[in-house]
Amino acid sequence: MAKCAICDKEVSFGNKLSITRSHISKRATRTFKPNLRSVKTMVDGQPKKIKVCAKCLRSGKVERV
Repeated sequence: MAKCAICDKEVSFGNKLSITRSHISKRATRTFKPNLRSVKTMVDGQPKKIKVCAKCLRSGKVERV
């Protein structure tokens, strides 16, 4: 599965709840996928493409080439 190279954020699982008349009638599993971007960065002095989540990219943990 896809994973962020910086913070190791990956796909997580949870429940999708169907609420009718203020009662939960059905439960179905769903997936929460990270917002990954393919970014060219410097790794060990060479430009390399890595997958990074948008949160790490926005916070400045990764510097683009």
